[in-house]
Amino acid sequence: MEKGKEADTTPEYVAEEAGVVGVGEVVNASGHKQELDRNFSLLSICAVGICTGNTWAALGGSIVVAIYNGGPPGVIYEFLAVSLFYWLIAACIAELSSAIPSSGGVYHFASITAGPKYGRAASWFAGWWNVCAWIFGSASMSLIISNQLTSMWGLFHHEYVPERWNVFVTYLIVTWLCCATVLFANRTLPWISNVGLFFIIAGVIITILVCAIMPTTKGTGHASSAFVWRDWSNQTGYTSDGFVFLAGMLNGAYAVGTPDCVTHLAEELPHPRVNIPKAIAAQMFTGLITAFLYMIAIFYAIGDLDSVLDAPYTFPLAEVYRQATTTRGGSLGLLIVILCPTICTCIGTYITAGRMLWTLARDDATPFSKFVGRISPTHKNPFNATVVCGCICTVLGCIYVGNSTAFNAFVGSFVVLSTLSYLAAILPHALTRRAYVVPGPFWMPDSVAYVVLGVSSAYIVVFVVIFCFPYSLPVSAVSMNYSCVITGGVTIFVGLWWIWKSKRGYVGPKALFEEERRLSTTGVGRVSAEKD
Repeated sequence: MEKGKEADTTPEYVAEEAGVVGVGEVVNASGHKQELDRNFSLLSICAVGICTGNTWAALGGSIVVAIYNGGPPGVIYEFLAVSLFYWLIAACIAELSSAIPSSGGVYHFASITAGPKYGRAASWFAGWWNVCAWIFGSASMSLIISNQLTSMWGLFHHEYVPERWNVFVTYLIVTWLCCATVLFANRTLPWISNVGLFFIIAGVIITILVCAIMPTTKGTGHASSAFVWRDWSNQTGYTSDGFVFLAGMLNGAYAVGTPDCVTHLAEELPHPRVNIPKAIAAQMFTGLITAFLYMIAIFYAIGDLDSVLDAPYTFPLAEVYRQATTTRGGSLGLLIVILCPTICTCIGTYITAGRMLWTLARDDATPFSKFVGRISPTHKNPFNATVVCGCICTVLGCIYVGNSTAFNAFVGSFVVLSTLSYLAAILPHALTRRAYVVPGPFWMPDSVAYVVLGVSSAYIVVFVVIFCFPYSLPVSAVSMNYSCVITGGVTIFVGLWWIWKSKRGYVGPKALFEEERRLSTTGVGRVSAEKD
């Protein structure tokens, strides 16, 4: 072994114990041969989580749409409410990732929590829901960046009328630049994430300061406290304000609903049992604080809400920034400030999507699994899986050119699919009273755990239905919410694939389950976790 490489090859346990691969080979906690280098540190994995779950930038991309669900007070309080539930979900995922540090994330968690009888089916659906969610999420981030760039152009070209093909060309460039970064810069991804973390923290501070100071110095003044905190404005067409509040939580869920992103890098991080829960906590805490302060700042900077809602830009936040700074140049500057961290977010989504697809393929759960599940010997990453994710996003971009409603249906199902994948791991964990999981360093007391697991599961079951309701009334073919159609279609396709594949030798992450069962009966698991 080369000097300095010990941390890269530290085994979770050896093959002689797990009985999975050749004797003497390093086997990780997923029951597979360790193929990826452990490039990430605690700081860089926290940076990946904060970048991928870049809450304030994601909110900036959808905040104008969110205003219809109650105005600024609705956006703020809906965000705080949904953040509470996602903190509970994050605690559930952190507990499982501490016990089962696998790049498969909820795919592997579900195979354990559901037990030997239902584990294969639960993990199958959890994995496919999760990877589809991340691919759709990647496409949505590419589109947000494309809209930001075209809006920057439109700020200084008054005659410019954005056309769909303009956004599409930009979308393709953004998609493949981010994919290329993941494909060819594997060793620099931790450094890129650290740079992204700087942009996120510096960007939100700059934006808050500009929005707080410039309206006063330019004489335009700030919005009233009532506008920001009290003036509820229901512009959805629904008569029930309570339902509007619940439906509006979707916008916040899009921003904070990625607590599993760092789990998919567990096999590239030393001591993942300890570090993954820390990274999840850092991601959720940073996202909550920065997004909350960011929302308050930009809402106080709005002088004319109607102009924001009627803005010609594909990224309406450009008008908010123009009002805050009173100049187009100032708006451009703030758009650049939000563009930099958003690019890092997009890179993070392609990292996660590629890793997730690869973990499915190495268990023979995908078509052409030998190709998709191959680790590149040159680039030391799941090269083929990431390329496949980029190609799927390209196809979605082509759909956008032909029918933006169809494209929006795919990306809009991100929250529903991701939360369903969490449910597939969390609910069985509660129903089996955590019987099948060997505790890791982060393990909630029973009195706390069952409340957290129960509330998290109930939230997902209820809000998956609410988030499929139409966004506004009256409903038309264009304004309809097609998340239920996409989610149902994906589930039916995955179910048919499961029926075919389950009868042809698919066993899922069997080695992982057998190892967990062995450790739970011998008492080795807790000792190993404490050492890690």
